[in-house]
Amino acid sequence: MSKIYEMKQERAQLTRQIRDLMNKYEGAEMTAEDKAMLDKMEADFDALNNRIATEEKQLERERMAGERPADPTDKPKDKSQLLFARALYGDSESIREYKNASPTLGNDDQAGYLTAPVQFVQRLIKGLDDEVFIRRLSTVVGPIGQAQSLGFPALTTDASDADWTTEVAQAGEETTIAFGRREFKPNRLAKRIKISDTLMRHAPMAEDTILSRLRYKIGIAQEQAYLTGDGSNKPLGIFTAHADGIPTSRDVSTGNTATTVTFDGLMNAKYSLKQKYQRGASWIMHRDLVKMLAKIKDGEGQYVWQPSVQMGTPDMLLGSPVYMSEFAPNTFTTGLYAAVYGDFKNGYWVCDADQVYIKVLKELYAETNQIGYVIHYFGDGAPVLSEAFARVKMG
Repeated sequence: MSKIYEMKQERAQLTRQIRDLMNKYEGAEMTAEDKAMLDKMEADFDALNNRIATEEKQLERERMAGERPADPTDKPKDKSQLLFARALYGDSESIREYKNASPTLGNDDQAGYLTAPVQFVQRLIKGLDDEVFIRRLSTVVGPIGQAQSLGFPALTTDASDADWTTEVAQAGEETTIAFGRREFKPNRLAKRIKISDTLMRHAPMAEDTILSRLRYKIGIAQEQAYLTGDGSNKPLGIFTAHADGIPTSRDVSTGNTATTVTFDGLMNAKYSLKQKYQRGASWIMHRDLVKMLAKIKDGEGQYVWQPSVQMGTPDMLLGSPVYMSEFAPNTFTTGLYAAVYGDFKNGYWVCDADQVYIKVLKELYAETNQIGYVIHYFGDGAPVLSEAFARVKMG
């Protein structure tokens, strides 16, 4: 914890030094020596950002591994959970016994589908919430259960305003209101991982070993889909223009140039949202754009970027938190997207199906002293309220 705090303090000091150097040459050409110094400070700033992000992720992994007793989902393990843990090691007797105790499972002779006990599934979903920030910002709905899809009613056309009228006149009839349906489907996300048999035999808890890898593999794929997915057998992303998600009518390019996001462009994006959405809105962008925006000033010469100096607190831009993702666009040229500003809690929904499946492949990799695991996650995600978002576009 203290390490992150020290790095954030160092970043804040470096930010001030960059500002002082840039202010020194307000409207004038920089000397070659100071230009080289600025380039070095900017490189140090980027390196610090990466180190902070890496350290925060590692601390979260360590917390997940070390705070199991404090988790409210941790309860004394019943026989089913103990069998599941032993089955993850590839113990054939435990697999057979677990399958016999779970009549709804598949009949694969080698291993079968192991339905994770409720405790394991809850830990996995909780882990995803911590690892993939869009899940934390958005509304998570479900589970779907046995349904092939989950439909939610949607107000496609609102009613017209009420009319002032006389005391005895008939009320005007409403004719414009219309409802539709937003549909979520259990799209399949699958991955095969291999872990050393020796590691599994010596690991303190097999569930945590598997859990760490599943969180990473599922989380990365989900984050990418929530940002850039095309909606075909996968979630629909916020950077994908789509009539069922965020249409091009929510793109804001006014004020930006072909290669630069400007202060005016950011202000136009922010105030294209209604006030009620601004209260819960966040920015999502690539770290390369963060580097660009850290140099932007408002009309009074004040920097609009506010770097965080406290652990657990995101950087701020025009009063709203900023979240960086490697899957956000980082090619800044004419007509391409640069960032999204929006209220994810109201505007983006993630739908989880009811189960996570794990298939144990013990014999397939026996010659290399490994155990294989095939994971299956079913879920969906999509923007449900386009007016809650503004997509920043290059000019």
